[in-house]
Amino acid sequence: MPATIYSQFQLGDIVASYLTSNKELAPIELQLTPAAKNFEPTQRREYLDSDCVLALPEKWQPIQAWELSSLIQLKLAGEPAPGGFSNGRTSHGNAVSNSLRLKSQEKIQNPDKTCIRTTLQSHSGLTATHELSHHKGERSLRLQTTLKNTGSDIITIEALSSFSIGGISPYSKDDGPGRFQVHRMRSAWSAEGRASQQSIEDLHLERSWSGYSVQCERFGSVGSMPVKGWHPWLAVEDKLKGVSWAATLAHPGSWQMEIVRKSDQFTLSGGQADFEFGHWKKDLQPNDQFRGPEAFLTVTTEGIEKAANRLSDPIRSPHRQTPNGDETLPIVFNEWCTSWGKPNHQNIIELADRIKNTGIRYLVIDDGWAQRSPEATFQENGDWIICPKAFPEGLRKTADAIRERGLIPGIWFEFEVVNSGTNAWNQVDHLLKRDGKPLQVGTRRFWDFRDPWVHQYLTEKVTKLLKNNRIGYLKVDYNDTIGLGCDGAESLGEGLRQHLEGVQQFFRSLRDALPELIIENCSSGGHRFEPSMLMLTDITSITDAHETPDIPIISANSLKIAPPSKNLIWAVLRDSDSMKRLSYSLSATFLGRMCLSGTVDKLDKDQWALMVQAIDLYNEMAPIIKDATFNRFGNWGDSYQHPTGGQAVRATALIGTTILIIWHTFESPPTTLSTPLPEDKDWGIEREFCDRPSQAHIESNNIVIPTPQAWSGGVITLKAHN
Repeated sequence: MPATIYSQFQLGDIVASYLTSNKELAPIELQLTPAAKNFEPTQRREYLDSDCVLALPEKWQPIQAWELSSLIQLKLAGEPAPGGFSNGRTSHGNAVSNSLRLKSQEKIQNPDKTCIRTTLQSHSGLTATHELSHHKGERSLRLQTTLKNTGSDIITIEALSSFSIGGISPYSKDDGPGRFQVHRMRSAWSAEGRASQQSIEDLHLERSWSGYSVQCERFGSVGSMPVKGWHPWLAVEDKLKGVSWAATLAHPGSWQMEIVRKSDQFTLSGGQADFEFGHWKKDLQPNDQFRGPEAFLTVTTEGIEKAANRLSDPIRSPHRQTPNGDETLPIVFNEWCTSWGKPNHQNIIELADRIKNTGIRYLVIDDGWAQRSPEATFQENGDWIICPKAFPEGLRKTADAIRERGLIPGIWFEFEVVNSGTNAWNQVDHLLKRDGKPLQVGTRRFWDFRDPWVHQYLTEKVTKLLKNNRIGYLKVDYNDTIGLGCDGAESLGEGLRQHLEGVQQFFRSLRDALPELIIENCSSGGHRFEPSMLMLTDITSITDAHETPDIPIISANSLKIAPPSKNLIWAVLRDSDSMKRLSYSLSATFLGRMCLSGTVDKLDKDQWALMVQAIDLYNEMAPIIKDATFNRFGNWGDSYQHPTGGQAVRATALIGTTILIIWHTFESPPTTLSTPLPEDKDWGIEREFCDRPSQAHIESNNIVIPTPQAWSGGVITLKAHN
């Protein structure tokens, strides 16, 4: 029996179709397609007809070429695992998921949001609610799934999807050999956002000849650093049709995504890491409910870059009234690469005197302001006592002096952890444990954010310190991962989830207590570069690659993950730097939020003038950077540490009359860097930032930078003449 459309809704420029294959309405599959009329699904084949299939005994035929995949995937303890050799690889398509029966569906409409709420019931006594919503102005959809135990017995969940998109691709009548590409983003410390592109065939996800075996690619991250190994981001491209599906997860802990295939089409799904992958299971008492992490989904005909940009819309949407004019992308100076962990009142004020009146807004005091024992060789976080030797008159004296110079003081904390040598280290009743012992990773133990005592302690140590010292900017660092999880719940993974829920609640309490505070999300650079933390904070540090040659590459990578207004990019300036090197570092910050550091107090007259020139241009271009559409061109080779070639990123203003070109060359650059310009306007070069004239010119509707030197960088602005 062919699949039929039970219901269909247009949400923005996306059509959401709910498909079924039988009158019992089980399972219900969610398909997403572009709304354009010329992208109607293709009539797919009903049965397999290859010679090897036809040779099978007649009683086994016909073999259906497709099957529907439930829009909610879940696994319950004690229920049968799916067959097809999938046990241990995926729980997708198990009996519980396939038994979910449609109870109701409603469209909830208000001026700013449309929600399709689909309610299903399981024979196990569960009610599952699937809420797919479109927010006005966004080009992506938001999805969240809730389970409620409507029975009389405890139910233990071992897996729950946040999203499951089936029927890919609806434009292929068969299994589509050679037409599908899978796009993901790898991540490592100081090497974030590396694009990975593989065919379905390379991933060994071709359907089996008879459709009996389940093929699955499952990937994700385990622990409290959700961007460790992979970003929670996935896209699949139908190259023949030119349609791309993309999804991301908003979750600060263990997660997984899957590409699952049994028949002609395949399914993309993801959510909280399950019991097999992340040791997560959760008990639901009668009448209890559990809400999974939020997912963002999109489908487009505009390519992978645009698909990534569309997924950023919920992050880009305002989540609160921005304080202190932060919507203008004010510049940050962080003194970490200036004092290297030895800030004090005198060197901070000397620095403030040097950078005042330059267009920099925030001066952040990084690690080293808190007291340590004389024998300490590294951090002693946890007690958070202001070092009397470094700040003999207290931190307020320094903060007031910074404000007197027209700057806003900021400070660094790593408040989720404690180090040896502190009194906090011995507060074992309030620390996370595994196997009954304090959970220790390297030199760190971790506060248990399920514990009200911890929230009260940190309110005293963090919130009151910020308020009493008139601190306007908080950098929150987090420099190791809890791993699989902790004691105190049904499973280690559930302990981790509850703990991180408490961590995010403390972030919200900071916001409530200090509404004018700007919060930077940092976790050794980009280890928390995921949507839930991006939306909870104002700025995110994308990497710790402060002075490495791959800064422009990583900075451009970040534009796939979040809008530039969120992405903090460091330019560490040294008095030993050549003018070319300074230009290379400074121009990379135009790909996001400018953050300066280094020995600026020792820059000579020419070096200082180049820095101020970059600051002036950045502040002028900030409104464009904030809302621009970014396109990347060039080739930088396989190695990040030893890049070759060059790249140019085109930032086009929302209203389309201004363009920025942010360009960089690496080892063995091309003879020219060429970037196409939109053809609907006549463009002219207006301004340029570089250590030397680049001789850039417009040729055949391209901006061409001839014979650039290796390891150069610059910014060019263009205006439309008509």
